[in-house]
Amino acid sequence: MRVDVRFWHKADIDASTESDFTGVFAKISQLQAGGLVIGADPLFSSRSDQLVALALRHGVPTIYQNRDFALAGGLVSYGADFKETYHLAGNYSGRVLKGEKPADLPIQQATKVELCINLKTAKTLGIAVPIPLLGRANEVIE
Repeated sequence: MRVDVRFWHKADIDASTESDFTGVFAKISQLQAGGLVIGADPLFSSRSDQLVALALRHGVPTIYQNRDFALAGGLVSYGADFKETYHLAGNYSGRVLKGEKPADLPIQQATKVELCINLKTAKTLGIAVPIPLLGRANEVIE
């Protein structure tokens, strides 16, 4: 599996295994990246603690798609509300179990997203989070 880690400079850095993470963060530090976006991928999702620790150790402001990262100490998460996603999947399963053909079901996508901001991490990184952004957050961790 090849996973791209894209950041706000004009470069892509690849991480395809857990052993690549340390080198990726070292490279990001060398490039003095202003921030990092870590996408939703099982490779990343199952290693939230490790990625959060590396981001903090290297002082890289990082945004994640999964709320669990912000709860683990990540700066910000912004992504689909998993409750809604599971609800949609449950409805689909129920319709199929009642005899509907999967091919006849409409494509659905979660429309609710949640923003989670970790103020403790922001303070550690020396980042002042604007009050209007805090007001839009679904959850603020202090």
